Amino acid sequence: MAEQEIQTQQIQVSSGGLEIAAYLAQPSAAGTVPGVVVLQEIFGVNSHIRDVTERIAKQGYVAIAPALYQRQAPGFETGYTPEDIQVGREYKDKTKASELLGDIQAAINYLKNLPNVAGDRIGCIGFCFGGHVAYLAATLPDIKATASFYGAGIATMTPGGSLPTVSRTGEIQGSLYAFFGEQDASIPPEQVQKVEAALKLHQIPHQVFRYPEAEHGFFCDQRASYNSEAAQDAWQKVLQLFETTLTAG
Repeated sequence: MAEQEIQTQQIQVSSGGLEIAAYLAQPSAAGTVPGVVVLQEIFGVNSHIRDVTERIAKQGYVAIAPALYQRQAPGFETGYTPEDIQVGREYKDKTKASELLGDIQAAINYLKNLPNVAGDRIGCIGFCFGGHVAYLAATLPDIKATASFYGAGIATMTPGGSLPTVSRTGEIQGSLYAFFGEQDASIPPEQVQKVEAALKLHQIPHQVFRYPEAEHGFFCDQRASYNSEAAQDAWQKVLQLFETTLTAG
């Protein structure tokens, strides 16, 4: 499929009285298309996340990346040094599942109010921290397809405390693809197995992809852990997921 011309802009979405900054990318051509919410790593809506948002739009979707750290650090974006990682984790530890879900729902509502978005065909994709949050977002009724990349802690915790996010698997109403690197030191194999077991138990339409040579962050071409082979394969699977669940019919 040829890539489409797109338009991008910085916007704001309202979430419970709070204005959430977001990056919006959409095809320039006329027509009604599905929407996709893009969920950031711990590094904010940085150049990598904006690039992913644009890549999705070039495939014919309206994509939006809300700033998940709006409450903790408005305007935050950074790179991938050890210092950046430390700061990003500090903000991550201050997030709460209920607030994250509220902000994502606000982004979904924004999409649904756009004249070129099919409101009944919304997906999401997330990486790292956003991969965990994507698993949470999959429990929202509007989300029909979820791509979760190396979301650490799904099997062991949830943002802000309470039962692990995996305990909410039964609430997922759409399809979910999960992507993990087998060399990822932050996600032991047994945690991946717990996630996969929960998806099977609750009969969620899903696939779990494991890449033997890939580390954490393998999809990001700005990180030392970038694995081009795994990233390209995963991207094709994401496009397949969105095509079959959001555009079919």
